[in-house]
Amino acid sequence: MEGFGWIMTIILGALAGWIAERIMKSNMGLLMNIILGIVGALLGNWLFRLLFDATLGGIVGQLIVAVIGASLLIWIVRMITGRRHTRM
Repeated sequence: MEGFGWIMTIILGALAGWIAERIMKSNMGLLMNIILGIVGALLGNWLFRLLFDATLGGIVGQLIVAVIGASLLIWIVRMITGRRHTRM
């Protein structure tokens, strides 16, 4: 989430983590949602730059990228652990 301040990064991370949690039917707390959203944004931006040589800009674009990245992280954890409901 390049160019955002710490407060906005935490808010967007929490929102992205919560949305990904709902999409993937997972169960995590607020802190894990924030971490998941922020790390998901990093992963999503990296993937978008790798695949498309660009990423989505603005708050809404970064929220979309973070949700995609966070959902991907939940999926990866499920593949590794073999658990359906992830509680990190």
